[in-house]
Amino acid sequence: MNQHVPALSAGGNVLAIIPQTFEETFRIARAVVAAGLAPSSLVGKKTGDDAASAVAVCIMSGAELGLKPMVSLRSFTVINGKPALYGDGLINVVRQSGKVAFLKTGHEMRDGQMIGFCHAKRNDTGEESRVEFSQAEAERAGLWDDRPTVRKKVWENNQPVWKDGQPNDAPWYRFPQRMIAWRAAGYCLRELFGDVLGGIRDEFEVRDIDEAETMRDITPAKPAQPPKPPAPPAPPAAKTIEAEPGSKTEAAAEEEFVLGDFLEQIETSLAGAKDEVQVEEIWTDFDAPAVLETNGHADMIDAAYAIRDRRLAQLAPLAGG
Repeated sequence: MNQHVPALSAGGNVLAIIPQTFEETFRIARAVVAAGLAPSSLVGKKTGDDAASAVAVCIMSGAELGLKPMVSLRSFTVINGKPALYGDGLINVVRQSGKVAFLKTGHEMRDGQMIGFCHAKRNDTGEESRVEFSQAEAERAGLWDDRPTVRKKVWENNQPVWKDGQPNDAPWYRFPQRMIAWRAAGYCLRELFGDVLGGIRDEFEVRDIDEAETMRDITPAKPAQPPKPPAPPAPPAAKTIEAEPGSKTEAAAEEEFVLGDFLEQIETSLAGAKDEVQVEEIWTDFDAPAVLETNGHADMIDAAYAIRDRRLAQLAPLAGG
């Protein structure tokens, strides 16, 4: 007996899936991680919800700039909890904003020195800027690297050992023209198109800042600091568990914290706020920054703020009316 098979229809528009809530964003992030599509530079050695959190931050950061989820994954990285755009991602975000009259990046040689440049103009305000970043500036910043070989760790006999004469695979050695042009573009575009980029930096500058902060962290200890303020209240997910301090039950309560549930509780509670005052009261009650940092999720603080700011943006038209 022949079985009728429906015909495949052609045509139609292909549309991206755009999440509207944090829960939807986290579902997409988990799917990306489960499918093995999360960039290794983004998630590193993270797994499970930790990896999904990094992907969710990337998706939400891109959404604020008008990027679709999968485009965000190709354009963003997260460095020590701070979202940053790749050099070409920074340029692409500005180009697709519709506010660019022209934008040109490149490099040129001048008096034996390489000069990176970015020249751009807005079509809405007529503002124009040309920014240069020279080889000399790269050298002073410790970026320029013309060594063909370096000393680095390699694996020998199943263990890491330091060896001299290894090929230098640093970006500033392999792609100096691109790196010096992107550095100029980062300065130029953040100044000229600050409203488009919303304070997002390029990955190279964020990495430099992170390394500088790390260096400050290893300086000799300062004199004794004043006593720390009282610890923040336990997250909502653990409030139902009562335990004596230091007991096993208290340890179990700590393990009850679920990142996705906590952020979803914030979103659900804020959805019931009728005005900005109620939003701030709810936000203060949750004390999200302290709770997330206490439970080892400091990289999701920006996500919590994004949930709050989205609710404030929804209430803004009502307040204006």
